[in-house]
Amino acid sequence: MYIGPHKIDGRVFLAPMAGVTDRPFRILCRRLGAALAASEMVGSNPALRETRKSRLKRDHRGEPSPRVVQIAGADPRVMAEAARFNVDHGAEIIDINMGCPAKKVNRRLAGSALLADEPLVARILSAVVGAVDVPVTLKIRTGPSAEQRNAVRIARIAEDAGIDALALHGRTRDQHYRGEAEHQTLAAVRRAINIPLIGNGDITGPADARRLLEVTGCDAVMIGRAAQGRPWIFREVQHFIETGSVLPPPAPGDVQRWMLGHLQALHAFYGPGQGVRVARKHIGWYLQALPGGDAWRRRLMRVERADEQLSLAAEAITAVTAGMNTAAPVAGSAH
Repeated sequence: MYIGPHKIDGRVFLAPMAGVTDRPFRILCRRLGAALAASEMVGSNPALRETRKSRLKRDHRGEPSPRVVQIAGADPRVMAEAARFNVDHGAEIIDINMGCPAKKVNRRLAGSALLADEPLVARILSAVVGAVDVPVTLKIRTGPSAEQRNAVRIARIAEDAGIDALALHGRTRDQHYRGEAEHQTLAAVRRAINIPLIGNGDITGPADARRLLEVTGCDAVMIGRAAQGRPWIFREVQHFIETGSVLPPPAPGDVQRWMLGHLQALHAFYGPGQGVRVARKHIGWYLQALPGGDAWRRRLMRVERADEQLSLAAEAITAVTAGMNTAAPVAGSAH
């Protein structure tokens, strides 16, 4: 499939997630099979552009093309300006967030709150598309509520405005992540538009992805929460879509290499202090489903130094991936 001039080699994308899809995680997921990986949401407020947090979000060094930056906001003029600014700083695709259900975003009438105002949606999309020479994509939900599922109308507005691809999470705004993602709305949107459609929601493995593609006719799938602690899910899903066969689980040595490389990248990207803190949640996700992982996770949450975190994480991942050949530590024990 193509998004503007960009040929996308694969049908499995990483979903943008605030506080998760930073540059180290995007690069790792692309290396492990994600065909596309958008940045975490970047606010359009120009007053915040030179904060350290904003500068890190637009840092794309070493990231494979095409580089996707997701922007959020509710003012068409400000959103257009934000799109131009991010293109000037390396974005090759601009993605517009109209899918985030978080209260702090919706209180500003941004994210999925915008779906309730279709004329404003049209103005924002037209302003951003007209402001930049790169492709513009859009991420939405099925509607503000079960009583107002308007994804088909929003999708048509998007196509008419010149949006190059649409990602649809199969829940309404007021569902957040409760209940099951609905395939029927994805299928209805697929019938209504001609631009590429990416389906999102409840894809936890290869079978889920192939079922969504078959039932809805989507061109690709987008994976978010299921990639946390399991970034190799992208190659597993892509392989299953292409061949119908299941890849064997990654070798323990590969899991260790990917995890430790990820932690080192976080330390380098954020600096050793903040890097250790950011790495804690990723360590928790890597260990959460593994035998004895919770006991190791509790020890690792107390570590303050980058070198100690790497050393103990190596010990932990070796133990849990070896089928507990090494005993898990007693909670509260010191390293």
